[in-house]
Amino acid sequence: MKEIFVYATLISVALISPLAAERPNVLLILVDDLKPAMRCYGDNAAKTPNMDALASRGIRFDLAYCNQAVCAPSRFTLMLGSHSTSTGLYGLGSHLREAYPDAVTMPQYFAKHGYRTESLGKVFHIGHGNQGDPGSFSVPHFHDKVIEYLDPESTDGGKLTREEALFTNQKLGQIRSLPRGAAYESPMANDTDYADGRVADETVKRLKVAKQRLAKDGTPFFIAAGFVRPHLPFSAPKKYWDMHDPAKLPMPVNKAFPKDAPKVALKRGGEIAAFKPVPSNGEIDEELTRKLIHGYYASTSYVDAQIGKVTSALEQLSLAQNTIVVLWGDHGWHLGDLSIWTKHTNFEQANRIPIIIVAPGVTKPGSVTSQLAETVDIFPTLSELAGLPALSGPQPIDGVSLVPVLKNTNARVRDHAYHAYPRGGKLGRAIRTQRYRLVEWKKHSDPQAGVDYELYDYKTDPRETQNQYVDRPNIAKRLKTILSKHPSPKTRSRR
Repeated sequence: MKEIFVYATLISVALISPLAAERPNVLLILVDDLKPAMRCYGDNAAKTPNMDALASRGIRFDLAYCNQAVCAPSRFTLMLGSHSTSTGLYGLGSHLREAYPDAVTMPQYFAKHGYRTESLGKVFHIGHGNQGDPGSFSVPHFHDKVIEYLDPESTDGGKLTREEALFTNQKLGQIRSLPRGAAYESPMANDTDYADGRVADETVKRLKVAKQRLAKDGTPFFIAAGFVRPHLPFSAPKKYWDMHDPAKLPMPVNKAFPKDAPKVALKRGGEIAAFKPVPSNGEIDEELTRKLIHGYYASTSYVDAQIGKVTSALEQLSLAQNTIVVLWGDHGWHLGDLSIWTKHTNFEQANRIPIIIVAPGVTKPGSVTSQLAETVDIFPTLSELAGLPALSGPQPIDGVSLVPVLKNTNARVRDHAYHAYPRGGKLGRAIRTQRYRLVEWKKHSDPQAGVDYELYDYKTDPRETQNQYVDRPNIAKRLKTILSKHPSPKTRSRR
């Protein structure tokens, strides 16, 4: 009997992954407004050596999508594993604990199982009346700026600008009376003169202390480091602007709205118009377009350098071999395509994101998959990699574990990605398959209201020039059947 027990024990140990056996650490790197404008994703104009190096160590998801293309709701989907349509958390001012007082966020779940959890920079959205979720982490959040300027001319001589006020919860009822800040600046400055540099430095310090704690008592860490660039304004030291020749950066090819697209799907102006010198009507000429695109690429190179400081420290501290690293962009970003800027749509550029996962002993270095993935999948994936029990709520769990795909890039765990965006009193719910996207715009509170649809074929029309819903009835019918399997959306939370 004793021999049987020993044999069974050996078998069970052999089945445990290297990560699970050693209680892996987790480093979650969040980047605001980062679309896949990276060299490893095929963007040859990008200068992102550190994020590219991270991809070379793990797996890159080429068809990854956010669940809602705006900061606060996207971060709720990450931390809860729940679609915004499951929680009702659709807005920048949505309060998590009003909607789900007992929700267990990803860091809370890891803390429950013995992890020390820490957050730095932009993790939960703070601003627009939202205070984030301080109780999600073991220690107080390391907070820094999102909207930041060094040049007094960017703020009309040091005045509080509209976006600064929104992101610091100041004068929220007087926003329109405040001046607009500059859309970009490129001063001679050090990396740490801006928030992302300071967040990187503090993250490195936390990693050093975490290593000492590991040696002392074996407590694994879960560190979420959030970086804000390339979020507007494109404030980055001049050396990162100088890395790019603006004449060689990609300009928008299709600047027209998709033909036959419903009005509710379209956007002009919005967030971009909160910054000078953008015209209030959101119509941006070629010269300003090139300057804004230059700012986006410069800001991406700046944040890449900060990420590099963190990942280099992980290596130098000999922590990389037992640390899962996830790089995630909270949503995509329009750079003038379809004449649209920023996010807040259901189109491809606003919803496609980078997801890179490095899981030592599980992921094969430099691997790539076309498996469709969603933000909500990260929570169950990390839980399984860490050997934690399966998720059970209390909030709805919409994500699926991507671990089978990490082990085998040809494995499939879902056949479509799901996302949503509310506009004009309607909710646009979308499904994205490898080839198509169907969007249903519906006022769910009024069953008698009309419904609008969009259908795009990314094989024949990757730039979304034509809504093909009327012309492709069989495809539309099949995709509508898939969409109908998703639960009815929850109404918005109180804020």
